[in-house]
Amino acid sequence: MNRIDKNLNKYVCCLLISLYAIHFSCSDKFLETNANEITIDAISAEQAVELVNSTYNILLSWQVSSFSWNAISSIASDDADKGSDPGDTGADKHLFDILAHDATSISIAEVWEGHYNGIQRANQAINRIKLFDDLDLELRHRLIGEAKFLRALFYFRLVQTYGGVPIITETPDVNSPIETLLRRASKNEVFEFIENDLIESINVLPEKSTYADNQLGRATIGAAKTLLAKVSLYQNKWETVLELTNDVIKSGEYNLTPNYEDIWKEVGENNEESIFEIQAKGELPSVGVDQYSLTQGARGVGGWGWGFNVPSENLLNSYDPNDLRRDATIIFRGETLYDGRFVPETVVNPMYNQKAYSSAFTDYQQTGKNIRILRYAEVLLMNAEAASQLGGDVAGPLNQVRNRAGLESVNNPSQIDVWNERRWELAFEHDRYFDLVRQGRAATVLQSLGIPFKVGKHELFPIPQVQINLSDGILKQNPGWE
Repeated sequence: MNRIDKNLNKYVCCLLISLYAIHFSCSDKFLETNANEITIDAISAEQAVELVNSTYNILLSWQVSSFSWNAISSIASDDADKGSDPGDTGADKHLFDILAHDATSISIAEVWEGHYNGIQRANQAINRIKLFDDLDLELRHRLIGEAKFLRALFYFRLVQTYGGVPIITETPDVNSPIETLLRRASKNEVFEFIENDLIESINVLPEKSTYADNQLGRATIGAAKTLLAKVSLYQNKWETVLELTNDVIKSGEYNLTPNYEDIWKEVGENNEESIFEIQAKGELPSVGVDQYSLTQGARGVGGWGWGFNVPSENLLNSYDPNDLRRDATIIFRGETLYDGRFVPETVVNPMYNQKAYSSAFTDYQQTGKNIRILRYAEVLLMNAEAASQLGGDVAGPLNQVRNRAGLESVNNPSQIDVWNERRWELAFEHDRYFDLVRQGRAATVLQSLGIPFKVGKHELFPIPQVQINLSDGILKQNPGWE
């Protein structure tokens, strides 16, 4: 076997991890799992649901939703700093703070691997459920729709992060030409693939209100339409954004939570504003989001975490003094939190991320709190942004969000008004860096703060060097990172 064949086998093995070590859910709540294994050769119709549950389960992993994803989506932006002790780098988190990361950074590799692991689980679910002749047809369509929604979410994050990536929909065949298997699709091709998955999901998924309480958190038609609207937002497809967000608004399935702070409490999980959340129950066996709260909890004497991904002074100072979202987003040293926990002056950093806070009585190793991925406020803001581009009612949806935050309505809001509102509403929800890039103002905003954003380079993160090496150089690096 030559060197290329060996590397291909290694690469395929990395992509196939999920086929040989999958954990499934079979309890009354669909992400409270017991570890089971389903072999490729022996599968029953009853296990179709478990295949899809396995795909949801990857959202709980460290690589997909925790430390490394925070580095890329949050610490790299102007909303957050590395935090923690000055001497604790978090392996590479200090590098993202100043955009000094590179293709060898562990966070770059982990996000790639974690999301492809999720894609492989989705592929297995889709391709095997198609073969279940004895499965109820409506259930079969719904489960495939859920898996395609999740696959679209994984690919959307990949295309935001790395640009064009290999599109894999089948179990990789080592007999296939390596050039075909590892070909990077263009950014537009990846977006088109995501759109097709979501359109198919929209055609088969139910409304949120049709799910029983123990099934809340599964993908819905509202989630698929919202994600497709967001995918369209990143391509400036304003008519599609407006149409889809209007559909979600008119569905009557969602509304704003009256008190913004309540969204981020455990009691606010899957409430009227929730469109899609990672279901993180934090019970044994481990099914919480792996150390999500631990890595971001207050650090030092009297603290409860590692102290990373902290609010920046720039974010703090950007809020209107009357904006209720400021105190609901930021934990301040010296305050008492909603559950009675006191944050002593002895903690290291003056501020921490309240949206990642799990109550004092939960397991911090496996975060017992859902992570909000899509919610109704973002639908309103996307609707307002599309209207600002096309001409239409910008103030109506925008002011719903502002008024909930305790702010007065604005007349004739500008595009920058919409963008600012998006920052304050969605801080620490993994959008800010990608938003600045798509808005075409990342260089202006970040350079003004001394963050050395380089045009033509930092719009994308580098392809992990380990993946380029495993491909024997067939995968090519992004511009500026060579």
